[in-house]
Amino acid sequence: MIVVTGATGNVGRTLVRLLAQAGEPVTAVSRKITTADVPQGVRAVPADLTDPAGLLPALTGADAMFLLISGDFVAVADDPVGIIGTTLSNAKAGGIRRVVLLSSQGVATRPESPSHGQMGQSFEDAVQRSGMDWTILRPGGFHSNAYAWAEPVRTRRTVAAPFGDVGLPTVDPDDLAEVAAVTLRENGHTGRTYELTGPALTTPRQRAAAIGDALGEPIRFIEQTREEARAQMLQFMPEPIADTTLAIIGTPTAAEQRISPDVELLLGRAAHPFAHWAHRNAPAFR
Repeated sequence: MIVVTGATGNVGRTLVRLLAQAGEPVTAVSRKITTADVPQGVRAVPADLTDPAGLLPALTGADAMFLLISGDFVAVADDPVGIIGTTLSNAKAGGIRRVVLLSSQGVATRPESPSHGQMGQSFEDAVQRSGMDWTILRPGGFHSNAYAWAEPVRTRRTVAAPFGDVGLPTVDPDDLAEVAAVTLRENGHTGRTYELTGPALTTPRQRAAAIGDALGEPIRFIEQTREEARAQMLQFMPEPIADTTLAIIGTPTAAEQRISPDVELLLGRAAHPFAHWAHRNAPAFR
């Protein structure tokens, strides 16, 4: 049995489907999950990482776990690192032998950042101390961050973003899910950390154009100033996270612009480009 936390998110939903299609028994965990959210035969358990005791029923009979720690969890938990440590101890006591953590590239590229590096490092350290076989996945930005543009694209056929010509190798969440399925099901990944990126640098301007191509209609790109973007971000994220995010997308380091070979090495195919994601998810922008 494989437990998938964050099972209704961009990565978790696809991961649950891939594991079920491969014939694996799966327990899907999310705060408000129901049987309608999962494929037939998948066990759905509503639970919250902030309550390790409430997660115990989901761990029963499992031998592997995919651990996704959301920003919402970090924001509301009194002691996020301690809670994750308790969760990992419970998992090991319940018979789980393998854990795959979805971490962040920022652990390596922004180690000085409390939000992007230090907290992520603490979670990685907890996994490495857990006594279970572990694998760490470190993605950069997601293609699916473009969902933030869905409403203005639907209503005005516009995209507003800062740093229109700065490129980053964003990654397809479906590629992350496929990599997670491989590392959960196959041997040979214990003690490994994989950096996961897309196959090419793309800029916000290029991503907006790719969405337009998927829709068959032009999208007007409006370049925001840093101040305009920051004011918008502060409406839904804390100031330190907004400032570090702006640094990454505006003045990325060489490491943040590096295209990693790990997706291709693990899957035996190239990572999906942003245009592939845009065509697959075009209905969200219609």
